[in-house]
Amino acid sequence: MSEALDGLLDLLDLEQIEQDIFRGRSRSAVVPRVFGGQVAAQALVAAGRTVPADRTAHSLHSYFLRMGDPGAPIVYTVDRIRDGRSFTTRRVVAVQHGQPIFHLSASFQTYEEGLDHQAPMPDAPDPETLPSAAESIPQYADTFIHPDVARRLLAARDAVDLRYVSEPPFATVGQPREPRSQVWFRTNGKLADDPMLHVCLATYVSDMTLLDSVLLAHGRGGWTVGDVVGASLDHAMWFHRPFRADEWLLYDQESPSAYGGRGLGQARIYTRDGQLAISVIQEGVVRVPRD
Repeated sequence: MSEALDGLLDLLDLEQIEQDIFRGRSRSAVVPRVFGGQVAAQALVAAGRTVPADRTAHSLHSYFLRMGDPGAPIVYTVDRIRDGRSFTTRRVVAVQHGQPIFHLSASFQTYEEGLDHQAPMPDAPDPETLPSAAESIPQYADTFIHPDVARRLLAARDAVDLRYVSEPPFATVGQPREPRSQVWFRTNGKLADDPMLHVCLATYVSDMTLLDSVLLAHGRGGWTVGDVVGASLDHAMWFHRPFRADEWLLYDQESPSAYGGRGLGQARIYTRDGQLAISVIQEGVVRVPRD
């Protein structure tokens, strides 16, 4: 296991300070606020700590309410909404400085047999044929708004091997493209067999690139080049089938709409052998800065 991945797992290992109350800390982010994927993953960890081990997460729905302060701890309070025979529901509120910054509802289910079908996996090149972040990001350093951006991007992705299938938004500024983006990702090291751990790691990564397709449609590069400002508004995920976050997953993303200062991204995450593992939808603020 890489040192960076070990640090990420430590970040997700919340401190329990009272029954159903947990405390988490933050790591340095590429922007001066708490990374949305971090707070979503930590909230899901908190919820999972109150659920029987035989019930795995099958969905989450969340809202980002306020900007998180990376210099302050985050307190997660879990509300045990329902414990049924097959399903368990939890609600989590994340608080900083006395105010809620994020809330999440998550549902967990015992395993059962049922109907089975899925959308087919789209075509994509093998991940090993694509450049790693360390190989690709430095070549775009001259396009970034600040000389330190490349280093911050690489540091944020030390724990995860994330590879773009086609060029990222910051590589084709001013060239509108089809509003679709694909990346392969996996953790930089093996994980334990705990299914909840893999779900939380996928939740963390899911917030990294989902709104890229919005930017591509308008030839915008994003915060790295300073031609848009934005933030996540809400985030929803459905976990369909078992998967491992330490094995290659294809994140197939597209944007059906942008309007009113908001952009919508939707995606499917497939295992390398073509199983549809996760569906994701996110809306975010995407604004063009005023002169």
